[in-house]
Amino acid sequence: MNVIENQLARLALKGDMRAFEELVDLYRDKLFHMAYRMLNNRQESEDVVQDTFLRVYKNLESFDDSLKFSTWIYRIATNLCIDRLRKRKPTYSLDAESSEYEGLDGYSMIPSDNRTPESELILSDTQRIIHEAIASLPPKYKSVMILRYIHDMSLQEVGDILGMPVTTIKTRVHRGREFLRKKLEYRL
Repeated sequence: MNVIENQLARLALKGDMRAFEELVDLYRDKLFHMAYRMLNNRQESEDVVQDTFLRVYKNLESFDDSLKFSTWIYRIATNLCIDRLRKRKPTYSLDAESSEYEGLDGYSMIPSDNRTPESELILSDTQRIIHEAIASLPPKYKSVMILRYIHDMSLQEVGDILGMPVTTIKTRVHRGREFLRKKLEYRL
């Protein structure tokens, strides 16, 4: 079967639409079932199958026919499912009753914004102490910590900005956090 699939892929790459249709027929249902198991949503699963075949068609020239076609197409579909799962945001309804606290809805769980002078003073003191601790970091840790936590950048983005590998950034973040933990341990 692997040889046939690879042959169909080569033919489809040369523009044979019938060969591509056969690949679609071979994998449409299998990919849908796999996607449905991951996403538990019919519409999203159908979208993943469609996106998978679009990517396969666009990237046929990058397929290495020394490998199994099934592995390649399943990897594409799985990655698309994972992307969709990552993008999902939990949905909450403020009108729904809380499962943890009987008789309370989402509105009653929203904290009030009634700040007291005492809470403002504590917050500003805490922020000042943290900013002083960050300012006292050695420069190689300070830049990483500011980009990572104050500007909320990913490790990859920080690495790209500083021209360093992600592993170096991870090490500096870890050491920077240790430095801050020791510095702040008795102050907060």
